[in-house]
Amino acid sequence: MKTKSSASKKKTSTSAKIGGIIAVILFFVLMLMPTPKGMTPEAQKSLAVFVFALIMWVAQPIPIYQTSIIGILLLPMIGAVEKQKVTFGALGYDIIWLMVAAFVLTSAINETNLGKRLALSMLTKFGKTPKGTLISLMLVNFILAFFIPSTSARAALLIPIIMILLEVYEQVPGESNFGRLITLQGVMNNHLATSMVITATSSQLLAIGFINKMTGSKLGYMDWLLGSLPQVLITGLIAFIAGYKLYHIKDLNIGGESTKEILKKQLIDLGPMTIAEKKTAIIFALTLLSWATGNYQEKLFGFSISTEQTAVISMLVCLLPKVGVIDWKQANIKWNLMIFSAGAYAIGNAFNDSGGASFIIQNFVEKIGLNTLNPNLVAVILIFITIFSHLIFTTKTVRATILIPTIITLAQSLNIDPVPLAMACSFGIAYTLTLPPHSKVNALYLSLGYFDVKDELKLGLITCFIGSVVISLLYFTYYQIIF
Repeated sequence: MKTKSSASKKKTSTSAKIGGIIAVILFFVLMLMPTPKGMTPEAQKSLAVFVFALIMWVAQPIPIYQTSIIGILLLPMIGAVEKQKVTFGALGYDIIWLMVAAFVLTSAINETNLGKRLALSMLTKFGKTPKGTLISLMLVNFILAFFIPSTSARAALLIPIIMILLEVYEQVPGESNFGRLITLQGVMNNHLATSMVITATSSQLLAIGFINKMTGSKLGYMDWLLGSLPQVLITGLIAFIAGYKLYHIKDLNIGGESTKEILKKQLIDLGPMTIAEKKTAIIFALTLLSWATGNYQEKLFGFSISTEQTAVISMLVCLLPKVGVIDWKQANIKWNLMIFSAGAYAIGNAFNDSGGASFIIQNFVEKIGLNTLNPNLVAVILIFITIFSHLIFTTKTVRATILIPTIITLAQSLNIDPVPLAMACSFGIAYTLTLPPHSKVNALYLSLGYFDVKDELKLGLITCFIGSVVISLLYFTYYQIIF
């Protein structure tokens, strides 16, 4: 007898195969049909590759990085781009180097236990009450995002600590509201923290790469932080209050000093701060300092170090013999993600540079009458679409590849300044917090058994709505000033 799980896998496999067949058919249809009036042959070919890759990335009959490789090969082979170095060279983009460096820096934090020490230090100082514990965990999640870009790594670091707290507060899986809320907040805060720091997910690096390439901007680490920090803090605070009201924990009187003592014991067990931890802390402090002063270095020193250069220098220092803290084998670099991102850039840029994107958007705008709507209304619609699109497109990198170039082209066609709007929408890419399949983080917290899918969907939708409203308000005010 087949289990529900095996039946679900078979259904997924079938839909993936159907998606792959549709992708191939549409590729040949778009390639062989007469070139539409006003569209160049290169734009038509790049459109065919873009549509093929888009469907393959969503359906995933093969891994997404393999689809990217096919796209990189197809573009020069069919004449969508003039030379193969245009696509093959995508792996050398500065954003790709930034991603590689981010993975190395994350590995350094994990291997040295610096992240765990930081989390335990904060919780022993501020997590004396249930409410204080929830607030402390939210702050820890936000702070760790600067040092541990990987969402899964942050969750893996915090979950053992949360399990200790749940045991101390005598929480019962599936029954206790505090257990339900602390794990749900773990999901929400992880994704909000990710939205705050550009290096916290490769999809955000992908998004800002498109913005800089398509608008000629030079936005970097501090621009993202200054833009996203307010929406994260406001959304996080309102979502925290909403969750606290939704799941009443006023009757919880267990814990207090015992919680603090158990966490303190965990901290003591780590021993004194090691030389490797001190080195890592210094490397990260200097890295953050360089990123924070990037806009002023030229005036102060006569030269400036870019965000990417700073990251690569820090990566090198982490890996250097005797000076560094890890070796190459310990560096957990996800090369499949690097190749996917390179392919996404190559395909997206070819589609844009050939004029294919602008041709499609202009026709789309005229067909549905977007050009007759108030530009402010269009902006709000796009912000909401970006945040809630994760219900359809679960992969952040795919959403960034699809949405950000489209939003920029659409904004330009409607005479809307594309930079503030694209940045506002980019801040919503990390909002993958309503269902377990949307992120490994969601699945990790769900596996603890303290909340069910309905709980996550409820609080996730509330948080997404709050975030959409907050980002929309900031778009019309704050973002018009800083971008």
